[in-house]
Amino acid sequence: MPSVVGMLEQHELAARRRVDGPREEADRIQAELAVAEQEWSEWTIARERVGAVLSAPGSDSVGVVASDVPEGVGTGAEVEASAPLVVKARSQVPVWREGLGGTALSVDYQRILAALEDQVRLGQGPLTCQELDAAFGPDVVPAKVEGLRSKAKQLVARGWPAEPAPGRFTLARSVSGPGGGS
Repeated sequence: MPSVVGMLEQHELAARRRVDGPREEADRIQAELAVAEQEWSEWTIARERVGAVLSAPGSDSVGVVASDVPEGVGTGAEVEASAPLVVKARSQVPVWREGLGGTALSVDYQRILAALEDQVRLGQGPLTCQELDAAFGPDVVPAKVEGLRSKAKQLVARGWPAEPAPGRFTLARSVSGPGGGS
């Protein structure tokens, strides 16, 4: 007659095998998902860069149509679902000057300024690019964060927001948000 401890060990071993199988499958799926997300991120960056190069000033291609854009990856402009997505010409960010409103900027840059203006209005500190991306939607994707970082740095270079600490952005004192000038 088998011992009780031996029977318990057999049941424990069987239960562990039932757990190990799905756990290994979950680990494999997680690894596959990470690779797929990285590839998606790289293709998104490639599409954005090609669109910027093709629509750079002096280029022959100004209205390049982007098709088969993955869901959740947009160009920043709100577009009707039935209309094709169009890669906008790279926005020229004007140097900020008295009386120049945020409406002189493209929609993406206006969104950044609006988020920074909200932070100032609420009395909160500067935002990181991850926090900006989280403010724009639930998914914080590295490619989107890097795109925001590039746009925010370009705005800082032109005097719109300030960067009081590396990677932290706030609205410059003399600048009001996208709605109007100061």
